[in-house]
Amino acid sequence: MGNMKFLTAAAAALLMIHPPSIADPKDEDILTVTAGKVSMTVDAAGGARIMSFCYDGKDVLSRTRFPHSYGSTFWTSPQTDWNWPPVAEFDSFSYSVEETDSSLVLTGMVNREMGFRVIKEFTTDDEAVIVKYSIVNESDEEKGVAPWEITRVPGEGLIFFDAPIESIIPPTTTTFTDKMPFFSEHGISWFDVDNIDKPRKVNADGHGWLAYLNDGLLLVKEFEDIQASEAAPAEAEVQVYVNAGHTYIELENQGRYVSLKPGERLTYSVRWCLVPFNGTAAPSKELVRKIRSVL
Repeated sequence: MGNMKFLTAAAAALLMIHPPSIADPKDEDILTVTAGKVSMTVDAAGGARIMSFCYDGKDVLSRTRFPHSYGSTFWTSPQTDWNWPPVAEFDSFSYSVEETDSSLVLTGMVNREMGFRVIKEFTTDDEAVIVKYSIVNESDEEKGVAPWEITRVPGEGLIFFDAPIESIIPPTTTTFTDKMPFFSEHGISWFDVDNIDKPRKVNADGHGWLAYLNDGLLLVKEFEDIQASEAAPAEAEVQVYVNAGHTYIELENQGRYVSLKPGERLTYSVRWCLVPFNGTAAPSKELVRKIRSVL
């Protein structure tokens, strides 16, 4: 376990370097996990949403409220099980808090219609934060489900992951038909965010990580590598969504689709790494080596 701290109230407020455009959550609801120069703030009263992820006080996440598309959240997959809006018990309702010297555990309410409860546990590893999500079947019947993490970043920068170009396609159950112009270099697929003003989304069979470079910060999310056949129906291990107007981008990752009996749970861990990168914000062997060094 790395050097880990939990901060609340005024201490957490100091880390909110760039305040959102509308009212912030109450200080007592904000919890902060630190590991070296990395800090992550979580809003316990707002769906246990990750509000910021900072290196030395500089945030990599989007804070643009649109109206709730900021920070990082967690849903159940497939989306066809609940359509829209997101399930409030998972995405926006209050979570209870349990703190120890080595972990922060936030427990959500049960959504009675779906029968699931979400639990989020935060720990550290060197200068990374590990978020372990649990989905618990609190119903009296067996149900299929997969974990789904949705991380919003500013609508600019460089997005890349390890996946064959031919596997990067628009989702089959949506109206998104325009493929983002990913290209392959150094054995990696890249998307240099363009200025096309229309919403687009892609699904891809990745290999356990998803990265984003913007303004000198490199974000790497590392997670279980699953086969395309193991994803939820019409979903994928890696997804990228760019909204109209480029107010934010979603970096999404999903785990395997499983069947949970009553009382059973699945767990899904994501290792969040954030490091400075002073090289060119373009595909390069140097950037690939940097990625490999933090995985």
